[in-house]
Amino acid sequence: MTPAIFIGHGSPMNAIESNRYTDAWERIGRELARPKAILSISAHWYIGETGVTVSTAPRTIHDFGGFPQGLYAVQYPAPGDPRLAQRVRDLLAPVEVTLDDTWGLDHGTWAILKHMYPKADIPVVQLSIDATKSAAYHVELAARLAPLRDEGVLILGSGNVVHNLRVYAWGVGGAEPYDWATRFEAEVRGLVATGDTRSLAGYEKLGSDALLAVPTPEHYLPLLYVAGTQQSSDPVHFPVEGIEGGSISMLAAQIG
Repeated sequence: MTPAIFIGHGSPMNAIESNRYTDAWERIGRELARPKAILSISAHWYIGETGVTVSTAPRTIHDFGGFPQGLYAVQYPAPGDPRLAQRVRDLLAPVEVTLDDTWGLDHGTWAILKHMYPKADIPVVQLSIDATKSAAYHVELAARLAPLRDEGVLILGSGNVVHNLRVYAWGVGGAEPYDWATRFEAEVRGLVATGDTRSLAGYEKLGSDALLAVPTPEHYLPLLYVAGTQQSSDPVHFPVEGIEGGSISMLAAQIG
């Protein structure tokens, strides 16, 4: 069975930098059995419906501003997979899923895959996150997608367990993590390790730490699409760790 993996993607600059996180992403790509295709759930396609990309040649989306020009020159020309898009739609029925040919691969997807699979030769499909639905709803969708793992599809969640840019220590190299960020990350890590998706979906009940760690849900929810595919026999490990700028968790969680 193909694993599912959540990766904390951090800054878009990770796409063109070499650091301990990108080195780890490269290692993950080398160590995983080559998937037939990738289904990516990125924090950066957070809209009012469930959509899946159907283009045979999804465009590289530069969905950010104020970065060096070299970042905007990056292309990740992976092929799409309309057959996988239709399979996703079928698995999620009766949920209405839009077959979308306008979106492409946003930086939550390609900034990671550029390191994991630099040849861009594995088909990639993106699934949107419906912003109108609860966290528990997204766990339910994830469970419906779990059969894809038996079909050689790598389910990739891209976001950050802790993501609070309002208190990020801009320009402070080696900033210490905030206590609340460390506590929340540790709590979530424990819930992932034990397969407690109910508590992961109810993260807001973790109190003030949760309010600071997840001020908006879009970077947290991709984790649920990975955790929700877990089977009882799946091992869980965390191949990447670290908190940047005090308030951005770079934790990765691999299921299977």
